[in-house]
Amino acid sequence: MPIAVDIDVMLARRKMSVGELADRVGITPANLAVLKNGRAKAVRFATLAALCEVLECQPGDLLRWEAEDAEAVDLAEL
Repeated sequence: MPIAVDIDVMLARRKMSVGELADRVGITPANLAVLKNGRAKAVRFATLAALCEVLECQPGDLLRWEAEDAEAVDLAEL
């Protein structure tokens, strides 16, 4: 997926656990894990805003775009 999630980087910088972040944001640790591991299909702006508020960061600190491997894309189109 071309969108990479860097929540784990911000957690390390803030010395915060996944459980603490989930509690402070108001989502389940399981749902936070899905988002953190890049398996989420979508994220609500309210959740993104809450993550940024708790982690004191910008959305770009949590999400970034990565180009897909051109060879992998070519093979997938076959």
